[in-house]
Amino acid sequence: MSDQNTVTGEDSVLAGYRQSIDNIDAAMIHILAERFRITKAVGDYKALHKLPASDPSREDRQIARLRKLAEEARLDPEFSEKFLRFIIDEVIRHHKSAQGQKNTALKDSLKKGLLDVKELPKPIIKTK
Repeated sequence: MSDQNTVTGEDSVLAGYRQSIDNIDAAMIHILAERFRITKAVGDYKALHKLPASDPSREDRQIARLRKLAEEARLDPEFSEKFLRFIIDEVIRHHKSAQGQKNTALKDSLKKGLLDVKELPKPIIKTK
């Protein structure tokens, strides 16, 4: 087998690794989509209740917690912090946008009785 054949995918071991990476990438996209669905609900809630778009103390706690998890998982904590900060910055941008729009549609729906606060996504409560 030539090097060219290996690069073009005839190597079944490499193809298996690549399939696993593709599966993980797909799972990450779905997880991020779910995370942003929930953070959008958080942003809507904050806008509705006139809460600040960001919570620096929570962000710091999350960074510290996830750096520790990264270390335990043998993942570079610097990389994990950069990745999480990128996500947090995007979430804050969305929250500020929701506040800028004053979440008019949500408020109108709540006032008109078309939407109940109970219909918003529920937070996941972690028990020890």
